[in-house]
Amino acid sequence: MMTTNINLGKKNLIAHLLRRAGFGCSYDQIEQFSTMEYDEIVDELLNPEYSLPEDQDLLERYFIASVEARTARHADPQWTWRLAKSKKQLEEKIALFWHGLLAVGGVKLDHGLAMLEEIDLFRKYGLGKFNDLLLNISKDPGMMYWLDNQNSHKNAPNENYGRELLELFSMGIDENGEGAYSEEDVKVAAKAFTGWASKPTPPPFLLGPFKMEFNFDELDHDNSEKTFLGKTGNFNGEDIVEMVSLHPSTAKFICKRLYLFFVSEEENWEEINILADIYLKNEGNIRIVLESLFKSDHFKSKEIIFKKVKSPSDLVFGISRMVDRFQVPDLDSAELATNTFLMGQLLLNPPSVEGWHEGEEWIDSGSLIERINYASDEITNLNSPGVKRIIEIIYSKKLDSNEDFVNASLEALGYLEISDRTREIIKEHLNKNNNISEENKIIDLLKIIVSTPDFQYC
Repeated sequence: MMTTNINLGKKNLIAHLLRRAGFGCSYDQIEQFSTMEYDEIVDELLNPEYSLPEDQDLLERYFIASVEARTARHADPQWTWRLAKSKKQLEEKIALFWHGLLAVGGVKLDHGLAMLEEIDLFRKYGLGKFNDLLLNISKDPGMMYWLDNQNSHKNAPNENYGRELLELFSMGIDENGEGAYSEEDVKVAAKAFTGWASKPTPPPFLLGPFKMEFNFDELDHDNSEKTFLGKTGNFNGEDIVEMVSLHPSTAKFICKRLYLFFVSEEENWEEINILADIYLKNEGNIRIVLESLFKSDHFKSKEIIFKKVKSPSDLVFGISRMVDRFQVPDLDSAELATNTFLMGQLLLNPPSVEGWHEGEEWIDSGSLIERINYASDEITNLNSPGVKRIIEIIYSKKLDSNEDFVNASLEALGYLEISDRTREIIKEHLNKNNNISEENKIIDLLKIIVSTPDFQYC
């Protein structure tokens, strides 16, 4: 399939990359990145150094309840601060991707520390080999509890984890509900994971929550010979993970999900199959798959840019980074997860093991009102350093006409694009309000831009 290159300017292309591989960035940050080559920026994004954030002590000082987070709601200020502020944007974006795919919900798990450890697991392994990530999530005590593997015993296997591992976490199924595995493979996988569970933890009421720990009970593990995906042996959970991780069906399933998350809501199997081949040739290395994806002509084409509906996280944390309102973790920043929730995405609590349904399903009449109100309130808050800087940037441009005002504003907001129809409607509005001050004109214009349908896309 031919892709049409949009001949993006370098800064427009950088802005596109950072909206997809992260949550966007400011005009000044794009200026800084523009001193680098595009491929160098991709390489930098793909190779974050795993570590605690420099402001972790600040987080713990302000978000005291999250230090020993009993519930997901106590935990989410820790993660949302990093989503809004971390310089390692792709590290947080890939954690969000895996959080939606290898989904664990806080309502059932109800253990904030375990939820934070799972997100950190995604940071640590999310850009590496899928086998390593899948094995670690299979040993994650929160996942074992979430999918009932503590109730899976040698003489009475629980099929929940084995089934979701194959259906939703790796090999996938087609539109007819069929996969490259059989019902017998599900039963065998369940047997292979017997004895894998989380250790019992004391009640948190008096001493606070205790860390959840993985436990393998060899006496409760099925050591019998098993046949899985046509192979026979005394397989355990590690063997199952290795076999499914490098299966061609898993390559297509994972690459399809990466494509839908980072590129487009419409499946392009020519591109997905290219990524799947790269996945198999590199033993499921997600970093190499994403490198090919971000550097491809297809990713840079006009069929892709500003065609993907922003998730609530894309919108909330993109705006947060744009306006730069939060200098220290405060009560408002602790409510960022509430903002995404009102738009349909409750972080640390996916609606089911299937994760969230994304794309146009994010937007209905209620969530659209929340999106517009949030964006317009933030972009008109003159106490935010980022808003002051946006206005300063616009003033620095040559503004001889309303067309100049619109172009300067779109650039200052991070090289946004709008349709010709939207542009004409905005200019018509400005022509009717030429009698207001220049500053009020800019504020009015910024509010209109973030309220347009075009702003709902990235």
